[in-house]
Order: sequence, then structure tokens, then C-alpha cells
Amino acid sequence: MERSKPLGLRELVKVDRTIHEPARAAIMAVLYGVESADFKFLLEMTHLTKGNLSVHARKLQSAEYLTIDKSFRNNYPYTEYRLTKKGRLAFRAYVNKLELLSRALND
Repeated sequence: MERSKPLGLRELVKVDRTIHEPARAAIMAVLYGVESADFKFLLEMTHLTKGNLSVHARKLQSAEYLTIDKSFRNNYPYTEYRLTKKGRLAFRAYVNKLELLSRALND
């Protein structure tokens, strides 16, 4: 059985720059673990400001990594976030790349 050629460091450090920004990585990580989350929950879990959460979520939405659904509940604005299939795949690939990089550095 032939061993696969290990990825070079140059290939390992090429990560998804959209996700790699810490605030966006935090949003993706929280959403990866749930079916959906509302604004308040994401705010509490990520410790971002309201403005930062909104800006970074829109960036992820532009990349088609998440959906943002706005509505009203009991006359109050309600925003719900959900990872798309593309977003789940992208985050899994991102985490896998970081795991490979970590193993490469520990070898």
C-alpha cells in the first residue's frame, strides 16, 4: 500500500480566509454545533459586540456559508442564523486543515 504524499507546509497554511478571521470562525463554530441560533444566543456565545456580529454574519452570508432570517416575534425583531450545506462543508474543511497543520508542526 502506497502512502499518500504529505501536504507541504505551503499547502497546509492555505486556509479559507473568509472563515479564518477569529470572529467569523467563532460564529461558524457555534452554528456548526446547532441547527440554528438566534442573534441573542450568538451574541452570548461569541462575546462579540452587536455591530461586529452583524457585520461578520453578513460577510459569511455573502459567501453563502449561512442564512440570515429576519422576522418579528411578539412585536420584537428576531434574527435567526443557520449554516448552509456549503457552510458546513467549508467549516469542516477549515477544521481539517487546521488539524493537519497542527499534526505537521508536532511531527
